[in-house]
Amino acid sequence: MAPPDKKKSGAGPLRPFRRAVVRGIGVILPPLLTIVIFVWVGSTVNSYVMQPVKNVTRQILVWTIDDQVKTFSAVPPNVYLATKDEIKYHRLPPQADGRTNSLWVPESIYELVTKPENLEGLKIPTTRKGILERYVDLRYLTPQIVIPVFTCIFILAMYLLGKFLAARFGGMAVAGLDKGIERLPLIRNVYGSVKQITDFVFSETNVEYTRVIAVEYPRKGIWSLGLVTGESMLEIAAAAQEPVLSVLIPTSPAPFTGYTITIKKSEAIDLDLTIDQAVQFIVSCGVVIAPQQLRNISARGQITDASSTNSFGEADASESQ
Repeated sequence: MAPPDKKKSGAGPLRPFRRAVVRGIGVILPPLLTIVIFVWVGSTVNSYVMQPVKNVTRQILVWTIDDQVKTFSAVPPNVYLATKDEIKYHRLPPQADGRTNSLWVPESIYELVTKPENLEGLKIPTTRKGILERYVDLRYLTPQIVIPVFTCIFILAMYLLGKFLAARFGGMAVAGLDKGIERLPLIRNVYGSVKQITDFVFSETNVEYTRVIAVEYPRKGIWSLGLVTGESMLEIAAAAQEPVLSVLIPTSPAPFTGYTITIKKSEAIDLDLTIDQAVQFIVSCGVVIAPQQLRNISARGQITDASSTNSFGEADASESQ
């Protein structure tokens, strides 16, 4: 008998290489996707929450220290340093159109803003607002200060919001907001889809599976593993003229996705499996089977329970005789 053709059978020098590459992708992809998701969430929060809050905080701080800016009408135009109330003030550089600038800022602020390491190739601001904004960024809004403070404030705000929503008035306010958005065309479609996803991810109530069953799906003769989630709809039960069950048919190797079907209760076969054992079976694509569901072939070709074999996988003596 001629040996099988390696090209036709799929065997060859590239098969181990391909298998190793696929195995490597399977190992690196979950942590990589996790990092990408968290980076995307962080970037979204930074762009749409932290940066607006930072801009508002910057303006508040600028308004707070704005009273330190002075105008010296009696100082000659060529003098760029003056003292008042024992504080040294620096006159701002000429404006963009070449006109003399009459605005003054404290010398300490000007020195901090004009340090070479703080400019980073940027031009020295010629406006009072520009100088103060650059000073606030360098003095109060550095990443070492902004990120920890913003994180604490964000967590505190979410905590207070959660407490508010847990109260009766908060729940009524959210329900009213949802009803108002549902009346808006186009927006309600996007909002409804996003709300379903967020409710599923952040809801404290998880889907509870009552038991593991086998059901002929997607057609007769093909058995699929199913997780019963509960009783199904009354109208379907009336049409079937018997009790029906809601069943999740998970997909391999990701059991958190699948199909939700409704079957007759009489068509379900209860399996001696725990939920964890069923998940292991699905994730492994049927390779990992629960010990109580294993079967062995005896010496006479009969199917026996795995529990009736010894540690060497042989049938009991009483069965082999």
